[in-house]
Amino acid sequence: MRSPFDILQAYERRSLAHAVQLPERQFDQDLWRGVGYRIGKRRLVSDFREVVEIVPMPPVTPVPCAQPWLLGVGNLRGNLFPVIDLKLFLEGARTVQQEGQRVLIMRQSGGDVALAIDELFGQRSFEPGQEVEAGVLAEGRYAHFVDRAFHADGHDWGVFSLSLLSRTPEFRQAAA
Repeated sequence: MRSPFDILQAYERRSLAHAVQLPERQFDQDLWRGVGYRIGKRRLVSDFREVVEIVPMPPVTPVPCAQPWLLGVGNLRGNLFPVIDLKLFLEGARTVQQEGQRVLIMRQSGGDVALAIDELFGQRSFEPGQEVEAGVLAEGRYAHFVDRAFHADGHDWGVFSLSLLSRTPEFRQAAA
């Protein structure tokens, strides 16, 4: 009598023999990839390496005597982290909270930080030929964080550096 392991192994061999092979995907090394989102009227993208994850807006506990752009402290799987209204930090206007709101989780020294955004567009890829001047996307407070842009789908997308944001003294000093 065959063991259950031998039966499973034979089953796997038979199923693999009939499996349809997917074409091998080649990724162009020149493509720039990131997460697309909107802050105010600006469409922005941040490098995948700077975004830890994207999650629904957690319940937020306010922090007394903090900057107005620090919405409070959230909890994700038992880890506490600050929740920042990125639009309020950059533009001085509050992000309108909506059902299904998402936040970008970024890593910085000292722990993760959640950034409230206006709208999430998901993965975006750009070819070198789509690069354009950052122009109005890099005006005002955005100038420190956006130094390049791409044009795709009828929109300009500013490349927003979350690592520069995390090293900005004002951003790191959330106490009022």
